[in-house]
Amino acid sequence: MVGENLLGIPETLLPEETDVLARLDAGDEPLDLAAKFPSSSLVWGLLANEAHAEGRTVESYAFARVGYHRGLDSLRKSGWRGQGPVPWRHAPNRGFLRSLYALGRAAAAIGEAEEVERIEKFLNDSDSSAKGAIEAE
Repeated sequence: MVGENLLGIPETLLPEETDVLARLDAGDEPLDLAAKFPSSSLVWGLLANEAHAEGRTVESYAFARVGYHRGLDSLRKSGWRGQGPVPWRHAPNRGFLRSLYALGRAAAAIGEAEEVERIEKFLNDSDSSAKGAIEAE
């Protein structure tokens, strides 16, 4: 069955970032929110995407790297033990998955081939549908 968790490792579901989402909905800028919510991988992922869209590759890499590490911290707090599904369908996981994707994209742009391979594997192992969903946005 496609998408079946063959390892039997439970999915990790991050908590919703209600304060961050409310501030984004109110029109606050991700740069301002990063100072108020530095543990939010969503905010860092948004900053990485903005920098990428503006051609600021190194900044995109740095923002994505912070979002990735903040996401790892959140995953661990939610019971993740270094492996297992992090499903895209669970909206609060998307900040981490977007940061992971953005890190791979920026690593490719600066020629960091081993990092790109590692990140692609991590993203696919987390949720094989995440990359396609991110690229479709």
